[in-house]
Amino acid sequence: MRRIALVGDIGSGKTFFSKLFSYPIFNADLVVSSLYKKDKHLFIKIKKKFPNKISNFPLLKEELLKIILQKQKNLKVLGKIIHPIVRKAMQNFLKKNRKKKFVVLDIPLFLENRLNEKNDIIIFVEADKKKINQKIKKRKNINPKLINILRRNQLQIKLKKKKSTYVIKNNFVRKTAMKSVKLIIRKINK
Repeated sequence: MRRIALVGDIGSGKTFFSKLFSYPIFNADLVVSSLYKKDKHLFIKIKKKFPNKISNFPLLKEELLKIILQKQKNLKVLGKIIHPIVRKAMQNFLKKNRKKKFVVLDIPLFLENRLNEKNDIIIFVEADKKKINQKIKKRKNINPKLINILRRNQLQIKLKKKKSTYVIKNNFVRKTAMKSVKLIIRKINK
């Protein structure tokens, strides 16, 4: 099994492209979202760290966002609690799909958390900054301060691009995106 990891800026279209590959996908954001709703142990750990900031189970994303906006270092505190659980879910996903030819990893902090391995195919999703910002503005519960905090915790875009095997340009047109994915699939199958 080979791992295809998608990296890029926030809002560049990594999740959109991950679905176009039609291989099993590990989407870290969906795992985290599910943990917030279902994992009582996670809730208890976060409630212990931020007793006056968290109300009741399930965890509310809005409350977590307030915690992050209050102090930037709170993002790291939350990460130390959440990331090991996500990493374990990823290991289970990889074990379950070990007989597949390829799997796709859609993990926002893939390089930052040093999840990459020697034979990984890393694809950098490149998109126009203006279009990215337009997309981000349409998201719920997102504000510029939060985006800046999240970006400060990521590797520089240039570095992500440099560490990548391939670059896909996202012009936010499905037909063009499909062509780009087919081209990369041809290259990695050689």
